[in-house]
Amino acid sequence: MHIWVDADACPKPVKEILFRAAAKREVMVTLVANQPLYTPPSKYISTVQVPAGFDVADDEIVKRIEPGDLVVTADIPLAAEVIEKQAIALNPRGELYTAENIRERLNMRDFMSELRDTGVQTGGNASYGNREKQAFANQLDRLLASVR
Repeated sequence: MHIWVDADACPKPVKEILFRAAAKREVMVTLVANQPLYTPPSKYISTVQVPAGFDVADDEIVKRIEPGDLVVTADIPLAAEVIEKQAIALNPRGELYTAENIRERLNMRDFMSELRDTGVQTGGNASYGNREKQAFANQLDRLLASVR
């Protein structure tokens, strides 16, 4: 399993968890972003910098993933493409996207977008805290354990 990270908007605590997992589990982690990123020195961690632009990082991830890889992203359309390619999609809050729930997530995303377009204030995501960090770490651990 190779872990790909949609890194432009990925919370710092998630990256730190992934860096520790890379070292502990000896799994490759690649961060894809349109800006330079800091990573600790490790033979298991790399970055790919893509040009700025809408969905450029997403397209790069989709191009490179293989079945069974893991993609960390909060981007629901990217998660849908990942699932289509027989890979695993996990959001930074620990929610696993699946073939069974991705359609519902896409529909809700589109619905909320329509509400915002009509001027309805829908609010944003709740803040990222220890609960979300722990949920992500637990789900990542389960996924990595299932591969071993």
